Amino acid sequence: MFQNLSERLGRVLDGVRGKGRLTEDNIKDSLREIRMALLEADVALPVVKEFVGHVRERALGTEVLKALSPGQVLVKIVHDELVRVMGEASPLNLRVQPPAVILLAGLQGAGKTTSAGKLARLLKQKQNKKVMLASLDVYRPAAMEQLRVLAGEVGVACHDADAKQNPVNISRGALDAARRLHVEVLILDTAGRLAIDEAMMDEVRQIHAAVEPIETLFVVDAMTGQDAANTAKAFGEALPLTGVILTKTDGDARGGAALSVRNITGAPIKFLGVGEKSAALEVFDPQRVAGRILGMGDVVSLVESVQEQTDQVAAEKLAKKLKSGKGFDLADFREQLGQMQRMGGLESFMDKLPGAGKIPNAGEQAARANKEFRRQMAIIDSMTPVERRKPDLMNGSRKRRIAAGSGTQIQDINRLLKQFTQMSKMMKKMRGGGLKKMMRGLGGRMPPGGGGFPGL
Repeated sequence: MFQNLSERLGRVLDGVRGKGRLTEDNIKDSLREIRMALLEADVALPVVKEFVGHVRERALGTEVLKALSPGQVLVKIVHDELVRVMGEASPLNLRVQPPAVILLAGLQGAGKTTSAGKLARLLKQKQNKKVMLASLDVYRPAAMEQLRVLAGEVGVACHDADAKQNPVNISRGALDAARRLHVEVLILDTAGRLAIDEAMMDEVRQIHAAVEPIETLFVVDAMTGQDAANTAKAFGEALPLTGVILTKTDGDARGGAALSVRNITGAPIKFLGVGEKSAALEVFDPQRVAGRILGMGDVVSLVESVQEQTDQVAAEKLAKKLKSGKGFDLADFREQLGQMQRMGGLESFMDKLPGAGKIPNAGEQAARANKEFRRQMAIIDSMTPVERRKPDLMNGSRKRRIAAGSGTQIQDINRLLKQFTQMSKMMKKMRGGGLKKMMRGLGGRMPPGGGGFPGL
């Protein structure tokens, strides 16, 4: 989401770092470029003016002009201002007599229902909460069924209701059911509209009054840019918002919503939707996000993502297999590709890696690599178990069958087998001499494959 903004700010601040001494003139030039970068990222104009004004006030003071390393100080000022604009980290407040009610509101298509499922999964797995979901959307066809399916996927309860009921009555019934079942957190998914209208606002106000939620979260699509902040403002005037869930941040949004919504609504961003999977919900941390924007990476989030998405049982099984001398097969390779996809793909990985923004066309390369990963997974899925264990069996007729089954070409299968062979060699080096040998085998390149991202 922040790629373009990160690149623009990176160029500006790299130029500042290269100057031995800063003057008022080159600081003003840098501030002009920062202003343009923020406007291009679709940050709301009032936020841009305030941001640049605060940076100018600090940058033109003795803090920078008399510093031993003025460029680094200016980078810190921009980082601090990004954090200030996005607000402090604000965890969910569930300190009430159970059930704690969380109300989700927003326009149709923003991702409320999906976010409800993701939030339920997060609360169940990370906080060990007993969660119930309830849909109050009696207007969108199959909305209730969609939430019921999501509840089943993440392993939480879902309140059954008749779509002919009034949403306010459904909310009261869900609250009664949650109390009877000793549920700790009740998440209510309200109906959205294609545009803000008074009937919608009146309904959600009545629901709020009926259940008195401890958290009222506004769900907004990051792709809507400045409109996200304007819509959030309208909802903020109708409801006492306690936080925001910013969805679809893994797309090509320009980042303006993340930098605008707190300033305009006063409600902190609490979560980022970073993909379609039920695990693709990140707790929002302004310090980490500011680090990503300025190319400092977010190693903490990267480690957390790896820990959450790695199947420990499968990892231990693979380690024992390699240690015993058994070969690394295509089923193992498929598992590694799957874990990368569960982490949000290579783009998400690169987004959190310090200095990755300086790699030329890193975003485009990562997108192409993810496409190749999905193609390779389809190829392996079209193989028989024996073929996955023994790739050497692969001949022309087998390749033609696999290509037909996976919708790929024979050259795609040949490329996969070549990369798999390279990966197998790396695994042998790890077994024989650990990580150092593997790194020497890479020759400073990114694994696996030629001189760049996998499959490119």
